[in-house]
Amino acid sequence: MAARPKLHYPNGRGRMESVRWVLAAAGVEFDEEFLETKEQLHKLQDGNHLLFQQVPMVEIDGMKLVQTRCILHYIAEKHHLFGKDLKERTLIDMYVEGTLDLLELLIMHPFLKPEDQQKEVVNMAQKAIIRYFPVFEKVLRNHGQNFLVGNQLSLADVILLQTILALEEKIPNILSAFPFLQEYTVKLSNFPTIKRFLEPGSKKKPPPDEIYVRTVYNIFMP
Repeated sequence: MAARPKLHYPNGRGRMESVRWVLAAAGVEFDEEFLETKEQLHKLQDGNHLLFQQVPMVEIDGMKLVQTRCILHYIAEKHHLFGKDLKERTLIDMYVEGTLDLLELLIMHPFLKPEDQQKEVVNMAQKAIIRYFPVFEKVLRNHGQNFLVGNQLSLADVILLQTILALEEKIPNILSAFPFLQEYTVKLSNFPTIKRFLEPGSKKKPPPDEIYVRTVYNIFMP
């Protein structure tokens, strides 16, 4: 029996949360080894476990994968979440790349100065409402299907749902002008594997708090 994937990252969302989401959506059980000290990071670096000296790192299928997008692509391809042909894979990739640009703002938000955080929430809302959500609202309206690509769950759906739910934590009415995205979010949240991941007690991480921010600074700052 193949070993379960092992995730190496601090105990919080960050760039590893998307990996947790796609593994959970694929129905894959995984283990985590949380980084809590600078010494743990140095041990991984000195042992040549991190190709570019950075985490996230995922041990899977005998490999030590780094670079978030690479990890996501591998898992999605392995578990049939990356389309049926080149055209579908390209659409999925394009949607994921756009959504990850928006998600990056959420990832960095807790590390901003307190006086800048509320301004950044306004900035995120504007970008979501003006640049990103209209794209996906139009896609769903035009093809009338439950998923973004190929009428089956894909990496694009997983990352978009992750981003929408994280934004709703800060801006509860963020989807008020997007009825198709509202319906899509409800349906996806009830997809069996995703529904389990959203339930209490799963490996989904809570919103970043001061402890997580302090831990990340202690590990990664000189």
